[in-house]
Amino acid sequence: MANGSSERLIQWLEGTFATRFILGVIVFNAIILGLETSQTVTETIGGLLKTLDTICLSIFVAEITLKLIAYRHRFFTNGWNLFDFVIVGIALLPSGGALSVLRALRILRVLRVISISPSLRTVVEGLVSALPGMGSVVVLMSIIFYVGAVIATKLFAGSHPEFFSSLGASAYSLFQIMTLESWSMGIVRPVMEIHPYAWAFFIPFILVTTFSVVNLLVGLIVNSMQEASEREAVNETALHREELMALLSRIEAQLEKLDAQK
Repeated sequence: MANGSSERLIQWLEGTFATRFILGVIVFNAIILGLETSQTVTETIGGLLKTLDTICLSIFVAEITLKLIAYRHRFFTNGWNLFDFVIVGIALLPSGGALSVLRALRILRVLRVISISPSLRTVVEGLVSALPGMGSVVVLMSIIFYVGAVIATKLFAGSHPEFFSSLGASAYSLFQIMTLESWSMGIVRPVMEIHPYAWAFFIPFILVTTFSVVNLLVGLIVNSMQEASEREAVNETALHREELMALLSRIEAQLEKLDAQK
């Protein structure tokens, strides 16, 4: 009987009404937290905003409590449940004294939209699954930046210390160049006024980092998201198949009862 009650509670929590209600509360809470950043609004209806924020937090706590009751130990085997648990738990920590910074972290509740929306979950799962491959690309990028920073420091530190005075300064300048943010007029052309052949270093660096390695990183992420989307589609198909088989089993049971009555 208890299992039946838990299953019904799980179906209700994962149903359309409960999901849309929680999503609406998340969006409403995000608006409230945004309004609290306005001094004028806070002075006018600050008390009301605080009350509404407390109500939203109470709803989140009630939802987590119901999920704990319904799923029991299975609650902690789902990564998204743990994500929601941590986000809501942060909001419950005292925000006074040394922990006053936690008050600003209340906006993290907006991130619960990710766990509510299947499409957003697919994006995040794709990013997470891409991390191993991204790690290899980051290592490659770090090697390229280190080599480039050493070369740039040795070549341009004397004439342009504002950009290449140290290994760290050179790495930051090269990062700006990689993003193509004011790289030509801001850094490269001033350097080329003294070192006319500096383009022979900067142009290959941009081609390797911006147009090769970064695009490789983007390709890994896109491929991982596509795989995550395909896994989600397979899981949905399997779930629909299970529901259909359960429905067919119930129909067969009813037919058998009717035959027995005859």
